[in-house]
Amino acid sequence: MDSILRYEKKLYFPTRKDFWVSRITREDNYLIWKYQYYLRKEESAGNKLLVYWYRRRKNQLGSRLGLQIYAGTCGKGLHIWHYGSIIISGDAKVGENCTFHGQACIGNDGKSPAAPVIGSQVDIGAGAKIIGDVTLADGIRIGAGAVVTRSCHQEGAVLVGIPARVLEK
Repeated sequence: MDSILRYEKKLYFPTRKDFWVSRITREDNYLIWKYQYYLRKEESAGNKLLVYWYRRRKNQLGSRLGLQIYAGTCGKGLHIWHYGSIIISGDAKVGENCTFHGQACIGNDGKSPAAPVIGSQVDIGAGAKIIGDVTLADGIRIGAGAVVTRSCHQEGAVLVGIPARVLEK
């Protein structure tokens, strides 16, 4: 788990100087990384007491930042550009090296408990929603404000609109 934390820390802070400046000035990227730190620690904690302690710390910070991500839902390399109302259902699965922008929501549709399964290297734009029993292939980019309600198995596709459709080149 420490290797995942080091990898994700590099996404936010390419140099040690960047880390310390962000930490001292309490910049957004430091607070988001701190949330991810607690998330990853909750996922890897060995005993129940530590799991609950890290979850509590994560939830306290998350309520201030508008982040709600359940442990075990996201693969290595999660990168959140902007905080503010990012919600990932506890039943969803997000692949490695995925990027989120603010106001994103990934969850079920309220009719069934099935939640989205998202591939690796997916970029989810600001305000995008992925709802229901949806499977997305690797490398997909989802435009700002798009509402994805159907699966897309085309790698590298760009999804836009309400409901989302593949943008043809």
